[in-house]
Amino acid sequence: MTLFVFLACLVASSGGLIFGYDIGISGGVTSMESFLAKFFPSVLEKEKEDVSTNQYCKFDSQLLTAFTSSLYLAALIASFFASTVTRVFGRKWSMFGGGITFLAGSAINGAAKNVFMLILGRILLGIGVGFANQSVPLYLSEMAPAKLRGMLNIGFQLMITIGILAANLINYGTSQIRGGWGWRVGLALAAVPAAIITIGSLVLPDTPNSLVERGHSDHAKVMLKRIRGTDDIQSEYEDIVAASEAAKTVQHPWSNIMKRRYRPHLTMAVLIPLFQQLTGINVIMFYAPVLFKTIGFGSDASLMSSVISGLVNMVATFVSVATVDKFGRRVLFLEGGSQMLISQIIVGTLIGIKFGNNGEATLSKEYAFFVVLFVCIFVSAFAWSWGPLGWLVPSEIFPLEIRSAGQAINVSVNMFFTFIIGQFFLAMLCHMKFGLFYFFAGWELLMTIFIALFLPETKNVPIEEMVLVWKKHWFWGNFIADEDIHVGKVDAGVSSGLHTFHLSITSLLIYFFAGWELLMTIFIALFLPETKNVPIEEMVLVWKKHWFWGNYIADEDIHVGKVDAGV
Repeated sequence: MTLFVFLACLVASSGGLIFGYDIGISGGVTSMESFLAKFFPSVLEKEKEDVSTNQYCKFDSQLLTAFTSSLYLAALIASFFASTVTRVFGRKWSMFGGGITFLAGSAINGAAKNVFMLILGRILLGIGVGFANQSVPLYLSEMAPAKLRGMLNIGFQLMITIGILAANLINYGTSQIRGGWGWRVGLALAAVPAAIITIGSLVLPDTPNSLVERGHSDHAKVMLKRIRGTDDIQSEYEDIVAASEAAKTVQHPWSNIMKRRYRPHLTMAVLIPLFQQLTGINVIMFYAPVLFKTIGFGSDASLMSSVISGLVNMVATFVSVATVDKFGRRVLFLEGGSQMLISQIIVGTLIGIKFGNNGEATLSKEYAFFVVLFVCIFVSAFAWSWGPLGWLVPSEIFPLEIRSAGQAINVSVNMFFTFIIGQFFLAMLCHMKFGLFYFFAGWELLMTIFIALFLPETKNVPIEEMVLVWKKHWFWGNFIADEDIHVGKVDAGVSSGLHTFHLSITSLLIYFFAGWELLMTIFIALFLPETKNVPIEEMVLVWKKHWFWGNYIADEDIHVGKVDAGV
C-alpha cells in the first residue's frame, strides 16, 4: 500500500465523523432541560410529572424520538439523489455535497430559535449524511488494493465510532455550561467534522473506476499506477475498462438491478443493512445508563455509560481493522453474530429476573456489574462484525454498472430501519419489556444462519472480479450465466468448488434447523406454562399465574375457580 492511498483513504473515511457525531450529539442535547424547555416543553413537563420507577417506560416519548429520527428519513431520500451525483460527477463531489450540506445544517441548528429552524437543520444534516454514506464506502473500496480493502474501508466505521465518542465528551462539557445554552455549542460544533470532509474532498483524487466510468481513461491509467505504486497495472486496468464497457450498455441502473443476474447483490443490499439494525444495538445502548448508574456513577451515569460503551465500540473496531483481511468477512460475521446472540439472551434473562414485568427493582452493584460485562461483550462483538461489515460488504460486491444504485439501496434501507427502530423501540421496550432482548436475539440467530448459508467470502478479491465469487457460490451461481461474466475468467476450480459447496450444504442445513430448534426450545422454556392435570375450563388460571402472560389477564376476566394466593 502506498502512502498516497493511505492518506486518500484517511481523508475520505473522515466522512464517517459527521454520521457518528450526529448519533452521539442528538442523544445528549435531547436530555438537556434547557433544550427541552425551549423546543419541547410538553415533554419536559411530562417527564417531571412522571414519578413512576418503571424503567421500561421511563423514556417513551414519540415526539422526542420523531425529532431524532427525522434525520434518517432525510438521509434515506437524499441517498437516491446522491446515487446519480456519485455516478455522473464522481465520488469526491458527492462527498463535498454531503459535507457542505451538513455544514449548513449545523449552522442553522446552532442558531435555532424555533422548532422550524431545528427541523430544517435536521433535514440538511440528513441530506449530508445520505450523500456521505453513499459515496465514502464506495470510494474506499475502489481506491484500496484488494488485499487491504477491508482494513481501509473499515476506516469509515472507525471514524463513526470516533465521532460518537467525541460527541459524548462534548455533551458532558456543554452540559456544565451555565445559562442553558450549552446545547447550541454541541449542535454548532457539528461544523467541525463537516468542514473536515468538505475541505478534504476538494483535495482528494478521483478513483480510477470513476474516471473510466466518466470517460477519462488516460487519467484513470495514470491514477491507477500512482495508487498501486507500480507500472504493472494492465490486468486490473483491463478489468475496470471491461466493467465500464458493460456499464455503458445499462441505460437504467435502477431497473437493471432487478434482473436475475443481480439477485445476490440486491438481496445483500437489502438484508445486510436490515439485519445490522435488528442486532438490538439500540436496546443495549439505551439500557446502559440505568446499569452504570446502579454500579455507582451517580449523576454522571449517562456520561459514563456513553463514554465507556463508546470506548469499547471504538477499541473493538480496531480488532476488525486488524483481522478482516486476514480471517475474512464470514469469520467475523459468524463469530460476532454468535457472541451477540449469547450476550443478548444473558442480558435479557438477567434483567428479566430482577426487573420482571413491572420494571421496578434495585440491583446490587455486583449484579449490575455482571450485566454490564455482558453489555460490553455485546457492544464489542457488534463493533468488530455487523458494525463495520454492514458498510464494507455492500460497498465491495456491486459491479460498476449498478454500483451507485446498489449503494443507494443499501444506505436507504439502513436509514429507513434506523428510523423505524429509533422511532418505535422505546415503545416496544415499554410493552414487550425484557422480552425485547429475546426478540433481537431471535434476529441475531436468523442473520447468523443467513451469513453461513448465503454470503460468500470476498476478501482479497479485486472489486471488478467479484462476479466470479458469486458464480462459484452453491446458490447464487444459479442466477449468473457464463455470458454475464465480462472480467477475468471462471477458473477450473468453479466446478469442483460447486461440488464442495453442495456437499457442505447438508451440514449447513443441519445447523439451520438446529438453530430453529434452539429458538423454539427457548420459547417453550420462557413462554409456555405447564398444563398437565389442569381442568380445561380452569386453564385461564394457569395463564394468570405466568410471569409474562399474566399481565394480559385481569382478575375480572376470570370466571371459573379462583386465583390462589400464589398468583
